[in-house]
Amino acid sequence: MSEPPTSTPTLDKPPPAASPAPRGSRRFWSPRRVPAAVVAVLLVAGACLLLYDVAAVRAHRPAMHWRRALARQLAERQLDDTWVLVGAGVAAALGLWLIVLAVTPGRRGLLPMRRPHPDVRAALRREAAALLLRDRALGVSGVRSVRVRMRRRTADVRAVSHFRDLDDVRADLSLTLGESIRGLGLDRPPTLSLRVARPGRKG
Repeated sequence: MSEPPTSTPTLDKPPPAASPAPRGSRRFWSPRRVPAAVVAVLLVAGACLLLYDVAAVRAHRPAMHWRRALARQLAERQLDDTWVLVGAGVAAALGLWLIVLAVTPGRRGLLPMRRPHPDVRAALRREAAALLLRDRALGVSGVRSVRVRMRRRTADVRAVSHFRDLDDVRADLSLTLGESIRGLGLDRPPTLSLRVARPGRKG
């Protein structure tokens, strides 16, 4: 009895890879060129001056006047002296300022957007986002003027309505601005803070 013919299984083509979901984007870091340049210049100048003075002393020449005066002041003044405390406070404040600059990203005016691709990063300026929300709010019936302030986590909108019921205007604004905020494509859409009021009386 002959064996049944064996068929070679065909491998189906793998399904196309799904496009990666949009990922979040961290805040953009500021280069801090000015503080870095100032600190670098001061450190280089101080190191060069100290190195020159040490080399002069090694060459059997008297130390510079500022170093002798500084050594004398440090030897004579107590730790609770006013000038010592002031100098320590200034040094601590400068050091804390540099630490804050080193660990914070800066560029608070840029709102990170979602990343459709890992190699693409984008951000939206707060002024542009606020202007867009203001234009959308002015398109709502009954709105006379709008003031928008964009923060990192909150979109603060203050509108003035000169006709229509305030509750209706507030509902339309909430719907319109909510859609506009979602349409900005931000990584962390801000929370809408809305207030609608009547115009104040003149005089």
